Amino acid sequence: MRQVEAGLTGIGLIRPGGEDLVEAAVALVLVALALVAGWVAGRRGGPALGELWKARVGDHAEGVGDRLGAIVRHALAALLLAIVARAWSWPPLAALIVGTALGVATGMLVLNLLRGVHLARWMSWTVAALVFLAILSQSVGGLAPITDTLDAIGIDIGRRRVSLLSLVTLLLTIVVLLAVVRVANRAVGHALAQTRGLDATQRLLGQKLAGIALLIVAFFFGIDALGIDLTTFAVFSGAFGLAIGFGLQKTVGNLIAGIILLMDRSIKPGDVIAVGQSFGWVNKIGVRAVSVITREGKEHLIPNEILMTQEVENWSFSDRNVRVPIPVKIAYDSDVDLAESLMMRAAKESARVLDTPAAAVWMTGFGDYALEYEVRVWISDPEGGVGNVKADVLKRIWTLFAENGVKVPVPQRDVRLAEAGVGEGG
Repeated sequence: MRQVEAGLTGIGLIRPGGEDLVEAAVALVLVALALVAGWVAGRRGGPALGELWKARVGDHAEGVGDRLGAIVRHALAALLLAIVARAWSWPPLAALIVGTALGVATGMLVLNLLRGVHLARWMSWTVAALVFLAILSQSVGGLAPITDTLDAIGIDIGRRRVSLLSLVTLLLTIVVLLAVVRVANRAVGHALAQTRGLDATQRLLGQKLAGIALLIVAFFFGIDALGIDLTTFAVFSGAFGLAIGFGLQKTVGNLIAGIILLMDRSIKPGDVIAVGQSFGWVNKIGVRAVSVITREGKEHLIPNEILMTQEVENWSFSDRNVRVPIPVKIAYDSDVDLAESLMMRAAKESARVLDTPAAAVWMTGFGDYALEYEVRVWISDPEGGVGNVKADVLKRIWTLFAENGVKVPVPQRDVRLAEAGVGEGG
C-alpha cells in the first residue's frame, strides 16, 4: 500500500496525508450518486421523451428517438458531475476520479448523439474518445501539455504547419458540421412536411435546395473556423472549373436536371412512368438519379438527364385513370349481341375495372377467320400492373363464352390440290 501511495505521490496524483483519501472517497460517493440519478432519469423519462419526440418529429425522429433514454441518462450524469467538479477544489486523486467519470459520461453522450444522426460508427467512437481524453486532461492538469505534444508532432509545409493537433481539429470540425447539417436537414424536412400549402414534390424540392444551401454554409463556416485563407484556393479555381467542365459534367448535369424535374413537376414520386424498357412507379427523385420500382420488384436508377432528354410516358401526370385495350375474337357464326353483352359483363365484374369511365366493347374489324373486338376498360392504379387486368378480364370472358356457347375460333386454312393436266406427248 505504501509503495502504491508513493508512486501516486511521485506523479502528482495524491498528496501525503489521509485527507486526500477522504476527499477521494467523498468524490466516489458523489460520482455514484450522479450516475444513479442519470440512470433513474433515463429509465423513467427516456421512453416518454422518445414517444413525444416521435409524435412531434415523425419519421425524421429515426435514430435520435430510439436513443433518447441513453441521451437523457448520460446528459444528466454529465451535468451533475460537472457541478461536482466545479463546486469544490478537489485534490489530484479526487479530481482524477471525478474527471474520469465526467469524461466517460460526456463521451457516451456525444457518441449517442452522433450515432443518432447516423454518423459512421468509427467517426462517432473517435470523437467520443477525443472528448473523453480532453475532459480527463482538463480535470487533472489542463490541456496545454497534450496540445503542445500534438502540435510538436508534425511538419511545416510552406508557411503552414501540419501537425497531429491540426488533424484532430480538422476531424472534430468536420464531424460537428456534419452532425449540425444532418440535424438541420431533419428539422427543415419536418417543417416542410407540416406545411399544408405545398405538395409532395414541392416539399422534396425545398428539402433538396435546403440541403445544398446547408452544405455550402457549413463549408464556408468550416473554412473560417479552421482559419484557412480563401485566397489559397485561387490557384486551384481554374483547375477545379476544368474538372467540373470535363470530369463532373454528367454529375452536374444530373443535379440540375433533378432540380428542374422537381420544379416543373412533370415527374413526381408516385407517378407511373415508362422510359425505354423500364416501366414502374417513381419511388424517389434523388440528386443523381430517379428510382423506379418495376412490377418485378427491381429498382431501376435512371439518371435525371435521361428523363430530361428522352421521351417519357407518364401514365399519371394529370390523371391516374388509364385505359387498357383487350383484343378478343369470336367465330363468324356466333350470336354477336350475346357475345358483346358477355364481354361487357366480364369487364364490369373485374375487381380493378372502374365503373366511371365506363367500359366499352367495340367491333374493330372482319378478320380472316373471326370477328375482331376490343374491350376497353379503365383502371386507376396503373402501378398495380396492366397484364393482370387483361388476364382477369380474358379469363372471365372465356368462362362466360363456354357457359353460353360462344366459340373462340382458331386459325383455319383450306388447302386445295389441283390435278395438273398431262400433255398428249407425255
